[in-house]
Amino acid sequence: MVAKNRKLASVGRLSRDGPEGIEVETWVDRETDHGTFKDERLGRRFKTLLADIGGAIGASLPLACQDWANTKAAYRFLSNERVDEADILSGHFAATAERFAATTGTILVLQDTTEFSFKRERPEQIGFTKSIRTRKDRRRSVHSVCGILMHSSLAVTTEGLPLGVAAIKFWSRKKFKGARALKTKVNPTRVPIETKESVRWLQNLEQSTALFAAPDRCVHVGDRESDIYELYCKARELGTHFVVRTCVDRLAGDGGHTIADEMEEVAVKGLHRIEARDEHGEVCRATLELKYRRIHVLPPIGKQKQYPELDLTVIHAIERGAPKGRKPIEWKLITTLPVRSRAEAIEKLDWYAMRWKIEVFHKILKSGCKAEDSKLRTADRLANLIALFCILSWRVFWLTMLNRTMPDAMPETALTETEIRVLDRLVPDPAGARRRQRTLSHYLTKLARLGGYLARASDPSPGNIVMWRGLVRLTDIQIGVEIGAGDMGN
Repeated sequence: MVAKNRKLASVGRLSRDGPEGIEVETWVDRETDHGTFKDERLGRRFKTLLADIGGAIGASLPLACQDWANTKAAYRFLSNERVDEADILSGHFAATAERFAATTGTILVLQDTTEFSFKRERPEQIGFTKSIRTRKDRRRSVHSVCGILMHSSLAVTTEGLPLGVAAIKFWSRKKFKGARALKTKVNPTRVPIETKESVRWLQNLEQSTALFAAPDRCVHVGDRESDIYELYCKARELGTHFVVRTCVDRLAGDGGHTIADEMEEVAVKGLHRIEARDEHGEVCRATLELKYRRIHVLPPIGKQKQYPELDLTVIHAIERGAPKGRKPIEWKLITTLPVRSRAEAIEKLDWYAMRWKIEVFHKILKSGCKAEDSKLRTADRLANLIALFCILSWRVFWLTMLNRTMPDAMPETALTETEIRVLDRLVPDPAGARRRQRTLSHYLTKLARLGGYLARASDPSPGNIVMWRGLVRLTDIQIGVEIGAGDMGN
């Protein structure tokens, strides 16, 4: 495991300073070198913009760019018709593939959808995401939310270290009427998947599998929204795997019963004790009863001529007893992977639990990068900006998880020599610290302390918020050090 992590670190790390203080390569270079822009000048402008915003995470574009010339160049780049989110993320996709190649074993590809809401005088320029009911002055009304939706795939190791974004899709909905009435007239299972928004799950699965070129190593993880039979068939076609939480009780066996009927006959094959939180955030213990069986699953009735029957493993983890202060835990998973023992069933449950990592990634986008605070006026510009934010969000998340998964690595794994020197000068070592203790965790903790982390003995590992605050402060201080050094040279 240590050897694998060191190899991975050498691919994902930032540069060291070369001879005479010349910077050999930065993290920005790593994430942009293999970009596929239609014009080299666009690639150079993007690299500058990524560095500027990366040094002022959460700030507005004018604040990040500092002057009108750079700000105007940023606006022109984001509104350029020859630039789209695929161009912006192409270099990052290539870097993610390199980090994937540097690992061994299973990699989890987490999929989920999030929405970005904006307030605009002309919302039709961006689009609509949904209609919501509100109550004001004792009157009920319905209004449409202006914004865009994003469906992303994040590759992580089984230890939780994010390797990068592997696929992404942006869209907004046209203002619709009578959508609910349509469901009463047309069975959704009979509608071709290509005409549904759900097709994004298949598209991301296909794109990320092609990016990594090792389908047997990928396990695609999704919540109940991804319980789509077409996705199961697509995974089989591509030779990859999935772990999905189910919400549909599908036909099984010879078609005379369902998966639920068959699982009722399965005896409990083991217990799994976990920690959970109640509605007040208090930690409590829960005991889950585990059942698993390989089941012959049939496609929906309206599509049985289009799709094949599949043999899949169903896992049920049901909490024993009725807990106080929260709903009982009930996980029903379905996967292509075999489960032959209690340990293998728990492994799949742990992999599904990793799905929360993509929620954290989306939280960094909104809370750290403040994507919803942008004043850009069109969906295309916003999509380009959010795609850029995805790279920054991954980096913050990557640094946070490096501190937890590879604490004993060399500090050059994630920091340049200049950053290490600045941190040594700004953040004093704890009393009694020795040279041999100066590991990656030692310096990332210093970075988090710049962001407000107290580093007390009882404190948990620093999180994403203090990490991105520390990055912003470190960038500001570095700029001051460089300016000061230049003045002294003059």
